[in-house]
Amino acid sequence: MSMPFYVSPEQVMKDRADYARKGIARGRSLMALECEPGVLIVADNPSRTLSKISEIYDRIAFAAVGLYSEYQLLRIAGVRFADLKGYSYSREDVSAKELANSYSQTLHQIFTHEMKPYEVELLVAQVGGPDDKDAELYHVLYDGVVMDEQGYSVLGGQADEISEALKDEYDASLSLGDALKLGAKLLGPDEQPLNADQLEVALLDRSRPRRAFRRIKNDELTTLLG
Repeated sequence: MSMPFYVSPEQVMKDRADYARKGIARGRSLMALECEPGVLIVADNPSRTLSKISEIYDRIAFAAVGLYSEYQLLRIAGVRFADLKGYSYSREDVSAKELANSYSQTLHQIFTHEMKPYEVELLVAQVGGPDDKDAELYHVLYDGVVMDEQGYSVLGGQADEISEALKDEYDASLSLGDALKLGAKLLGPDEQPLNADQLEVALLDRSRPRRAFRRIKNDELTTLLG
């Protein structure tokens, strides 16, 4: 009688983690920075049609790196979750923390029970109202681990190197233009700044009364990088 093929649970988890990390590392990075007007999200993304950054709800944004088809499924699920919660209770009850926890549970379930893990990292960001200077940044990893980050968050293959550079150059009082220039510089190869055609940019603007999310593109983006 032949013995069944056996792989230890520890080895299975390690192989899945390595697989997911390699897939994510092949993609382009993005970062979120708290700055004077709110939370700026900057992504290395030359595509004009495939977005890494999206609005989830009134004052909540979603950003992701990795396999596009997988994080789009998660984005749509997040929009539905937020809409249902806001409709059932009130719009103020929808929070980035709840969304991040929901994504964490989903990714952990997939990582531990499915043959192939999702090759994605997610960012869920939220700003308060005009008089509220606080912001929330939740970084969700491929295995469901959630990190509550302060000031800035970096996702993708070059995250460690960019985070090290940000430690020296980041300041929470940065203007919108200075924060954008910093993001374009650190996302570029050898700190050669990316130009407007290579960037996808959005801002959670705390000064806006209800829907804080807005995209920065075209002439406005070129001027801010100027």
